[in-house]
Order: sequence, then structure tokens, then C-alpha cells
Amino acid sequence: MKTACLEPDAGTAVEPVARLPLSALLALAMTGFIAILTETLPAGLLPGIGASLRVSEALAGQLVSVYALGSLAAAIPLVSLTQGWRRRPLLMLALIGFLAFNAVTALSDHYGLILLARFCAGVAAGLVWGLLAGYARRLVAPPLQGRAMALAMIGTPLALSLGVPLGTWLGLLLGWRTLFGLVSGFALALLAWVAWKVPDFPGRRAGQRAGLASVLRTPGVRPVLLVILAWVLAHNLLYTYIAPFLAAQGMAGQIEWVLLAFGGSALLGIAGVGLGIDRHLRRLVLLSLAGFALAALLLGLGGGSPAVLYVGVALWGLTFGGAATLLQTASADAAGDGADVAQSMIVTVWNLAIAGGGLLGGLLLERAGVGSVPWALLGLIAVAALCVQLEGGRGFASGERRGQG
Repeated sequence: MKTACLEPDAGTAVEPVARLPLSALLALAMTGFIAILTETLPAGLLPGIGASLRVSEALAGQLVSVYALGSLAAAIPLVSLTQGWRRRPLLMLALIGFLAFNAVTALSDHYGLILLARFCAGVAAGLVWGLLAGYARRLVAPPLQGRAMALAMIGTPLALSLGVPLGTWLGLLLGWRTLFGLVSGFALALLAWVAWKVPDFPGRRAGQRAGLASVLRTPGVRPVLLVILAWVLAHNLLYTYIAPFLAAQGMAGQIEWVLLAFGGSALLGIAGVGLGIDRHLRRLVLLSLAGFALAALLLGLGGGSPAVLYVGVALWGLTFGGAATLLQTASADAAGDGADVAQSMIVTVWNLAIAGGGLLGGLLLERAGVGSVPWALLGLIAVAALCVQLEGGRGFASGERRGQG
């Protein structure tokens, strides 16, 4: 695949470099950070949002739901339709969406208008997640693509482990509207950063654009999507119902510390994946799944021991922190020129797994009790590991990755 491309304002080719362009990759990481932060901030501020808008907390919670719905609905069609667009203007358009729709959320008193703004912000996020992986890969030579993606994706665990707790604290201190205004201002600063430091790349010419069906038929793509579905479903089954699980263990008052342990270990996980992904992708996937299975066993057999539970949660975070990087790299390797379309499929499957975690967890809580959650995790992890073992190495490559340009 040809990797050289022309800047719109220069006649020279922008070649993938043999070192990591840290400023450009960190700009991509902060774009992911703002996407996750925009999605999750309302969850910690529901009482204040509900009181301000004169709606129930349940209705205020729909500000999270419609954002996810926007990402789910828009990712595949929007990424497919914009394959021919230049990459930097498209990324900046998504950032303008975060700027505008967070500003509407901050300023409006109309619940319906805020719901619409949140849905549109989710659409912008769906576009972002379809762009980031392919963008990061095009910035560097193939031997560095895994590490480039790991750095570009670090915004997600940062947002979950640090951004959400800090945002909740600031929202309680300054008010939720002020907080959304600050996020809008951050999007403006990020726009300038992207314009300054992130190189532009052309879109695909008409004859090079990958169709949805052809990408889905590409060897290795479907097994990767199945692994994503099972692995992320297992993760969200536990993450969504961590509060009742902790309450059943007599640790209801420690949820913030448990989540901090998860977030901190997730950062270590993504750092470890970044160091080894270009040589050991398949091994890291299997090792991560094995570690997650061990974490599930510790949680299931811990008997209410806080020490055992914290070890289990830390191991869970350590093995899930790099999951997005591993899975997106595997998908992009398998899809080749159709990497952006494949990434949009990941957005759809990932959001389906998030929704499925809530539904499956609710059924388990009602019919089998919260103690059944770790054992359900083991079944899902086994499915994911079996898919990796049987897929033939097209998506989850053994040995050193050659990558795609």
C-alpha cells in the first residue's frame, strides 16, 4: 500500500517517519480523551443536571445514552461516506462538533435541545473513532505503527481513570454548565493544536475506497470483531455493575478507590502493550485474556476479602488497558486499505457490547444474583480466546508485525 501523500499547502511528500511524532500523536490522544470525557461526564453529575433542567435523574441519564446512540448510528455510514475527504479537515470538523455541541449543552435550558446536542456530539465521536487508528498508522513507518496507535489511544484510559473523577469534582465545585463550557474551550485549543502539529493526508481516491461488504469479507476481520464483542461485553458486564458487586462484598463505600485502582493499572497495561505490540500482538492478546480470566477467578473466589478484590481489579485493569490498541491494530492489519471502514465497524460492535453488558448484567442480577457475574466473564473470555486461536493468524499475527502503510 502506498504511504506517501501530499500536503495541501506544499508540493513535498509527507513520508511515514522512522520515529514517533509525539506532538501529533498526543494531539490524536487528546482527541480521544475529549470524546470519552464528553460521553461520560454527565454520569457523575446527574442530580445537578436533573435539578437544573427540571427532569428526573433517569431522564438526565439519557444524556449518556443518546451520545452512545449517535456514535453507534453514525460510525459506519459516516466513515464510509468520508473516505475521500482529506484527513485533517475531517478531524477538525469532528472537533468543531465537540466545541459547538458542548457549548449548546452548557448554555441551553431546553432538555430536548440538549438531547439533540448530545446525539450530535456522539456522531462526532463516531467519526473520531473511525479516524484515529488509521491516522496514527499513517504518521509512522510500519515497524512503529503499533506503538503509534498505543500512544494515540492513551486518551481513553486517561479520560476514564483521571478525566472523569476530576471532571465530576470540578462539576460539583463549579457547576455542570461551567464544566461543559470548559470542555468546549478545550476543544477549541485542540483545534489549534491539530492545525499546527498534525500533518494532513489525502482521502482515498474513488477506485481505492473499500466497500463495507468487501472489508467484512476480508480474512481476519470477522474473527477480530467477534473477539471484540466477547471481550468488551465481558468488561462492560463487570464495569457497569461494579457498584452492586462491591456492595455484595461489603465494600460499597470503596467504589472510588476500586475504580482508581482499575484506572491506574489500565495505564500500566497500555504502556506495556505499546512496548510489545509490534513484535508480540497475538501473544499479548492471549496473555491479556488469560490475565482477565484470572482476575475473574479472584473476584469470584475472593470471599469478600478486600485485598483479593483489589488484586483482581488491578489485574483486570492491567489486562484491559491495552485492549483497544491490540484490537484496533489487529483489525487494521487484517483490513489493510479498508482500515478506516474496519475501525468504524469496531465502533459499532464496541457500542453494541456496551449496551449488551448492561442488558446481560441486568438479567444476571435478577435471575442469578451479582455473584454470577465473574463466572459469566469466564465464559465470554473463553469464547474470545477460542476465536483468537482459530482465526489463523490473519488478524492476530504471530511474531513481528509488518504492518500496513
